[in-house]
Amino acid sequence: MRIPFIAGNWKMYKTTAEAKAFAEEFKKLYSGTDVKTAICAPFTQLQALVEAFKGTGIGVGAQNMHFEEQGAFTGEISAAMLSEIGVDYCIIGHSERRQYFAETDETVNKKLKKAFEAGIIPIMCVGETLEQRDAKKAFEVVGTQLNRGLEGIAPQQAQTLVIAYEPVWAIGTGRTATPEQANEMCAFIRKTLEELYSEDAADAVIIQYGGSVKPANATDIMNMDEIDGALVGGASLKPQDFMAIIDF
Repeated sequence: MRIPFIAGNWKMYKTTAEAKAFAEEFKKLYSGTDVKTAICAPFTQLQALVEAFKGTGIGVGAQNMHFEEQGAFTGEISAAMLSEIGVDYCIIGHSERRQYFAETDETVNKKLKKAFEAGIIPIMCVGETLEQRDAKKAFEVVGTQLNRGLEGIAPQQAQTLVIAYEPVWAIGTGRTATPEQANEMCAFIRKTLEELYSEDAADAVIIQYGGSVKPANATDIMNMDEIDGALVGGASLKPQDFMAIIDF
C-alpha cells in the first residue's frame, strides 16, 4: 500500500523568521497523523526547517537544483549542497520553472539523475496547458514529459520517485481539475510507468495531484483511487489550512 504524501510548495514566500514561526505552529498540529508530509521551501529557509522538523517525521524539500556538481553557474544550488544540510526532497520540472526559466524535459532528466545520485527523492512535475487540453493533447504531452524525463532512470530509482500531476491551467488560478479528470491522468501516468518499467515499479510510485488544492476540495481529490497525495501551493502557507488538507 502506498502511504499518502502531502507536500507543500511555498514558492517564493516567507522569510526565514516566518518559516521558523510556521514550523513551531505546524508541529503542534501535526502530531498523530499517518500521512507523509513535507515542506518545499526557498533555499534560504531549508536549513532552519531541517533543524525545526528534526524528530517529527516532517520532510523538507527544495524547489529546484542544478544538474552539475559544481561550476560557474551563478545563483544555482547543487544536489550535494542540498544533501549536506539534510534535504529530503526536491521539486523538479515545475511548470513555473518550465515557463519562466527555460526548464525542458532534458534538463529535468539530468536533474533527476543527479538527485538520485545524492540520495534526494525527486518530486517530478508533469502537466499540460489549457490549450493542450482543449486540443485533446493532454495525454500526449504528459506521456512525452514522462518518456523524456525518465530516460535512463533505472527501475529501482523510479520506484522511489514522486510524480506530481499539475495541469498548468489549474496552478494558482483557483481553477481545479475535477477529481475525475485528475484521477484519469494519474491512472494514465501509472500505466505509462508500467510500460516503461513494470507493474511492480509502477505500483510503488507515489502520484500526487497539484493545482489549487485547498481544504475544501482535498477530500474529494484524495478519495480517488489513483491519487496518492497532493502538491499544495498557497494553502500550504498557513499551518491550519495545510493541516486540514493532511487530515483529509
